[in-house]
Amino acid sequence: MDTSLAHRRLRAARFLAALFAALALPPAMALDGPLAAECRVPGGATLLEAWPDGLPAAQRAVWLDGERLRWEAPEGAAQLVLVAPAGGRSLAPGTRLADGGALRRLGAVEAPGEVEARFSHVPGRVFRLDRPLEAADWEAPPLVAALDADGRVLAATGVQLAGALDAVFAPHTEATPLGATLADGQTRFALWAPTAAAVRLCLFDAGGTLEQAGVQVLPMAKAARSGLWQIGQPGSLHGRRYAFLVEVWVPGLGRVRNRVTDPYALGLVADSRAAVVLDLEHPETRPAGWGGTPVPDTVQANTDLVIYELHVRDFSRDDASVPAEHRGRYLAFTHADSLGMRHLKRLAASGLTDVHLLPVYDLASVPEQGCLEPALPPDAAPDSPAVQAVVGEVRGRDCFNWGYDPWHYTVPEGSYATDPDDAADRVREFRAMVQALHAAGLRVGLDVVYNHTMAGGQDAQSVLDRIVPGYYHRLDAEGAITTSTCCPNTATEARMMARLMIDSAVVWARDYRIDGFRFDLMGHQPKAAMLALQQAVDAAAGRRIRLIGEGWNFGEVADGARFVQASQRSLPGSGIGTFSDRMRDAARGGGAGDRGEGLLQQGWLSGLHFAPNAAHRAQPPAASEAALRALDDRIRIGLAGTLRGYEMQGADGQTRPLSAFAYGDQPAGYVAEPGEVVNYTENHDNLTLLDSNALRLPLETTPMERAKVQVLGNALVLLSQGIAYLHAGQELMRSKSLDRNSYDSGDAFNRIDWSYSTNHFGTGLPPAWDNEDSWPWMAPVLARAEAIAPGPEAIRHSLEGTLALLRIRRAEPLLRLERASEVRAALRFHNTGPESLPGLVVGQLDGHALPAAHPAHGRELLYLLNTAPMERRLALPSLGEGWRLHPALDGLAEVPAPQAGHFVVPGRSVLVFVR
Repeated sequence: MDTSLAHRRLRAARFLAALFAALALPPAMALDGPLAAECRVPGGATLLEAWPDGLPAAQRAVWLDGERLRWEAPEGAAQLVLVAPAGGRSLAPGTRLADGGALRRLGAVEAPGEVEARFSHVPGRVFRLDRPLEAADWEAPPLVAALDADGRVLAATGVQLAGALDAVFAPHTEATPLGATLADGQTRFALWAPTAAAVRLCLFDAGGTLEQAGVQVLPMAKAARSGLWQIGQPGSLHGRRYAFLVEVWVPGLGRVRNRVTDPYALGLVADSRAAVVLDLEHPETRPAGWGGTPVPDTVQANTDLVIYELHVRDFSRDDASVPAEHRGRYLAFTHADSLGMRHLKRLAASGLTDVHLLPVYDLASVPEQGCLEPALPPDAAPDSPAVQAVVGEVRGRDCFNWGYDPWHYTVPEGSYATDPDDAADRVREFRAMVQALHAAGLRVGLDVVYNHTMAGGQDAQSVLDRIVPGYYHRLDAEGAITTSTCCPNTATEARMMARLMIDSAVVWARDYRIDGFRFDLMGHQPKAAMLALQQAVDAAAGRRIRLIGEGWNFGEVADGARFVQASQRSLPGSGIGTFSDRMRDAARGGGAGDRGEGLLQQGWLSGLHFAPNAAHRAQPPAASEAALRALDDRIRIGLAGTLRGYEMQGADGQTRPLSAFAYGDQPAGYVAEPGEVVNYTENHDNLTLLDSNALRLPLETTPMERAKVQVLGNALVLLSQGIAYLHAGQELMRSKSLDRNSYDSGDAFNRIDWSYSTNHFGTGLPPAWDNEDSWPWMAPVLARAEAIAPGPEAIRHSLEGTLALLRIRRAEPLLRLERASEVRAALRFHNTGPESLPGLVVGQLDGHALPAAHPAHGRELLYLLNTAPMERRLALPSLGEGWRLHPALDGLAEVPAPQAGHFVVPGRSVLVFVR
């Protein structure tokens, strides 16, 4: 929340301009009441009373509950008082406050005691009110002033509200459904706005455009105890459009009447200009046969999950086998014989269990009507900047974005619907997509982003903060919205934000038959909220809904600064999976945020020691060999499920639990059970695996050798204990032409070819806005695109190898062990310690160590992973005889049968044996 004078004036000007525009409606657009004009302006606002001069806009104090606040009050203060922003009082230093007994006073300073971590970002002492505030007092949230003995202001500040609103109002809302609900022969609207002085419902007539439809402006009634505003209308209003006018005080701006959509909306018109009442049981919202296709019964435990991360538009935008009107849209998935669906069904038949869709809620970064598709230069060189320049010209107005820009959490995104202005059509087509994927044998997961919104404050695309200013977003010590996640961070530690997240997830699980969720930046959310969400979605769906997420530890919540996070370090034992960066970074080389020369840092897959690139040829062999052995350990840690209690011999010869191996300043092994780790070597973020290796492998590496490395990288995921996670096209050597962050790079850098002809490497230099500092290292690689880019033969080699690994994982319960105790009993690594052959990882899984009733009892499996480009020979006589190549590899691997524990492993290969 920017409180500078310049920004306040800019905001005020925007509100006035919006109001004047509304009042300038053509005469043909009849107004149905004095406020109808404001109802017609999406994101509009009317400034009713300016923020008085002499009042602070910053919020350096925080309410702990409805009676106590914390503030670093100035020394020498004789008393503290609360002052309402209305009434024209100044709180400038030196101003004398004469209250006539009307001011609320804060009593004697209390011993601070233990202040809840949630409020620890605001320093100071704890003070208590002399008498409680009434419900109406929160409509103009009071400020706090420190006075000297003469009643003159020493200092003053606003007070962050969330703690008080949670204590005073939120507990009384739980029995009331929020949003627009249909029950008992009527439609009820409920909005939580405890600090609002007035709320009105804008109810648009049916038919016609939003701008021309008649509109009723109906006053809503406030329940003082809960802060809920409600109104009922007779009958079902299914399909009717609506919005709210909410009068609130905004620090630094004044009293404003905001025109907002419903944060609990289930339907929207195009570009989120109004909410739509939807009955999700109405026939208009249900495709033929909805509910009749069973959820595939392929997952009984988290470790059965093999997830494929896919973007709706990427899936079909360039698939000519899909009708043109459905390309890039939900209905593309309903064309069972398209190249894309045939590919997904092939993956499912081999062992893929879930498709996880990048964000498909209503997102703010793609126009739902009139988005642009740039014409790309046809003859641009592989290292040319021309393509990205054309994409950049329409950036923000084109049809592509990853979608990590939430606007409304519980409405399907309109740009993927054939008619984004038809709210019921969006729902029906979304459900048709889910139904088609279920029919193809695939469960459906959603990538959800409850940790931030696209906008906050008084921005036109802000919803939550314009209804209850200062509540739904996490604030810093000054009262400004934190943005460590890239955008305005939501405060899921606040009761009603946590409720919004949970209620939203329940709708997706119950009403859209979604099978799992991937939580973006889940570490910014409380563990308690995630556990409550798990319980709620399971109950709503009547089955286990699988939850995974990014458990990264950073930002203002890092290290539990405000609450126990849903992070890598805190979730063990919860059953919720977190992505592991341990094996990912070891395999690829470098780290997720590498730029410039760091993009050449080699890893286990990309040539360390055995195939140094030009940047590493001067490294002493002894040093690179030692570094490779250390990465061997990290690869084994990933294969063992990153289990903190699993014991293994390290490169130093010492045997210890994985929690005692270091990963920077963290333990390398951190999960309690295998189902709590997500193993991956590629996802939508950062370089694809092919692109990472294009930069890191020696430039002369042939396309077929690159295909072998790709299969080896996929093998790390599919042979590991835990949850397996693949990025769409990873099996096809997908490239984004070295784009390390393709969220807003348009279709050109995000294409997938389901015909297996090309991987689009060499589209051109990736977009300057997130890659230009790395162009000097990227350009020489792209210039060699003809020698690097795989053709159909290499792509098919990668595909067939990955399909074989999927079949092995599905067939072998030894690779999907559910319990840490089972992994400890069954898994042993060979060729370990300081005398090991570096770059050759050998794992044995012995089902005889498992109970007789276990499905893997009596089964034995052995895998050998060789990252060196040359053949390796390894003698392990203790393994004995009887090993045979896994049947899934028949015709794909030609190696002599092992004799007396002697194995021959081709260069850059994975072998799996059973007996």
